[in-house]
Amino acid sequence: FSFSWQTTFQDGGEEVEDGAVYNVTLKKVQIQQAANKGARWLGGEGDQLPPEHTVRQYETSKIRAIKAGTLEKLVENLLTAFGDADFSYISIFLATYRAFASPRAVLELLLDRFGNLETSSHGEVANLNSLESEMVLRVEIASVLRAWLDQCSEDFREPPDYMCLLKLLDYLKNNMPNSDMESRVQNLLKQFQNQEVETVDGFCSTSSSDLVDGEELEISNPEEFSSFQDHVVAEQLTYMDVMLFRRVVPYHCLGSIWSQRDKKENKNLAPTVRATITQFNAVTKCVISTILGTREVKIQQRAKIIEKWIHIAHECRILKNFSSLRAIISALQSNSIYRLKTTWMCVSKDILLMYEELSEIFSDHDNYLTSRELLMKEATSKFANLDSSEKENQKKSQKRLQLQKNKGVMQGTVPYLGTFLTDLIMLDTALQDYVEGGLINFEKRRREFEVIAQIKLLQSSCNSYCLKPDQKFIQWFRRQRHLTEEESYKLSREAEVAADTNILSPKSQKSMVKRISTLFLGTDMFTPPKEQPLKSSPVGGSSGESTDSASVSSCEFNHSETEDVCVTPVSSPEDPLKKGYDSDKGSISSDKGSDSSKGSGSSKGSIFDPGSGSDSGSIPTRDSGLVPSSAPKVLPVYNRQSGGSCIIRVSMDGLHASVYKSILITNQDRIPDVTQRALLKHNLEPDAAEDYELVQVISEDKELVFPRDANVFYGMNSHVNFDFILRKKA
Repeated sequence: FSFSWQTTFQDGGEEVEDGAVYNVTLKKVQIQQAANKGARWLGGEGDQLPPEHTVRQYETSKIRAIKAGTLEKLVENLLTAFGDADFSYISIFLATYRAFASPRAVLELLLDRFGNLETSSHGEVANLNSLESEMVLRVEIASVLRAWLDQCSEDFREPPDYMCLLKLLDYLKNNMPNSDMESRVQNLLKQFQNQEVETVDGFCSTSSSDLVDGEELEISNPEEFSSFQDHVVAEQLTYMDVMLFRRVVPYHCLGSIWSQRDKKENKNLAPTVRATITQFNAVTKCVISTILGTREVKIQQRAKIIEKWIHIAHECRILKNFSSLRAIISALQSNSIYRLKTTWMCVSKDILLMYEELSEIFSDHDNYLTSRELLMKEATSKFANLDSSEKENQKKSQKRLQLQKNKGVMQGTVPYLGTFLTDLIMLDTALQDYVEGGLINFEKRRREFEVIAQIKLLQSSCNSYCLKPDQKFIQWFRRQRHLTEEESYKLSREAEVAADTNILSPKSQKSMVKRISTLFLGTDMFTPPKEQPLKSSPVGGSSGESTDSASVSSCEFNHSETEDVCVTPVSSPEDPLKKGYDSDKGSISSDKGSDSSKGSGSSKGSIFDPGSGSDSGSIPTRDSGLVPSSAPKVLPVYNRQSGGSCIIRVSMDGLHASVYKSILITNQDRIPDVTQRALLKHNLEPDAAEDYELVQVISEDKELVFPRDANVFYGMNSHVNFDFILRKKA
């Protein structure tokens, strides 16, 4: 007989149980079978038979995927998910449950309520009450615990008591004595106890406290920096980035967790993400200090240093290190470096073209379509894809890439983590934590897991790197004294003291400067910064689920908008390349955006744009999976009203304009409700809402003040940016 299968899926609606709602999908498999013998005699070719000579059979199975439920139901579903054919449920739950429960709460439910083999209320045990059912439950519990230890062992790192790990060990001794699981938990406990004070090869922090006795921070010596070969610098930056990125705990990136980091009680929250931010900032500030740190350097020498950093950025691209690549590009586009017009004129044309191509990787066009596609394309590839529009750069790139291939060692991919943090925070803002009946919205967690899965995939790829630390470079890197915003601006002015904004340059160089200016500001006009150095911006609070900036640092990145973790939010009109991390607060640092950006506000290619699938840079969907997503197809976005909702940005009057909180509003929301939510997100008392007025910023000299009970959705000006200010009434 010959067989052929055809599978179709049909929406089976919802099933509601006490404390849970399930999505049901009907999987229909059509099986065609026919006798091979005599096929040709019957008129068929090979195994193909006419329809009248085939037998069709249909098999239909039901797939249940929990959509929402109580914590008890979600934990119980860990034991029944395989029976419901929801094969990814355990991984999704383990990766996201920290957003709505603690490890202890989940472990107690799993072991005490559902895992007690003697008094379990689990359905199979209660109904069958047999040795066979106990064995089934034992296997289910073991499978969940094994997956937990494999995927999220960090959940049990609770020094100094390790209560969850000890509870788990006690359970295994009583119910699964002398098992492999028991010895594994004992080994994990010993490992954690030996690692209570963990370091990352001595470079996870760049503060002066990390220096050994006798060492002092110093301004970079150009000769010493020039002594390091470009590929060596790139490899060492990649080595540091890889070590930190592999240690990132995925749930630390969840929007509901990361957005809480600036509360006083959360100063130690998400340490693995903070470590990557610290490293990103260190690279950015190192670039600035090497270019500006020495006053005596001539213009041509300074241009050579810029060229060296562009070459290093290119080497990072070859190594598929998008984190340090973006850090270097961000530093070169910071205000103090950008304004070095005469220095940039001395940079060779070929290198400027290389720089422009590298910068285009992080273009904000179509929600960073280029960088998203490139990242996913190279996530699991052995080597970088270095297609270049410039023949000379293409030739050099291929030559360097061939050297890498000749070594016979595959490369991983280090992403720019800010992209994922933005997606997760936007998801957290747009989707509710709870649905009707107070049930936990697990569909939201499935959407978040799609992003978390990408992070895990890239972490796995980083195991392919084979890099060794160069202690000479690492010590040099740690010794660098980072310039403050005022210092770098002052040094930049001194370096350009002879330059005048009206100086005419040769046509070819002028064209290059014009292209650089366009790249920086999105306009053909160069707008010189103010003559006085900009003061440090105040630090704002953070709370709630938002895409917003938590603080503004004193680090100097102008002509941009402040965003969390060095990211530009979806649809942001500003150029995303002029960003940097706040090394102290873990947020991007910048000053107010350029005037040319006002009013643009396009949201084309938003991650929540229903017309932009994964091919256009959106968050990937589960359309290709067995279980269809029931999440809304149109999610609210910033700068666009759709489906009766949108996201606005609210900042507090008196704080830096770019320290904002993202608020989800609908066409039913009026001023008191929006004001209360905004105050709550800014860590202020919501009861004081009557003391504040909500104002939409129309332009630099125009504002729209809302009446007390106005409908914000219908009253706002939808033709300008959705930027609001909360101001105390006079």
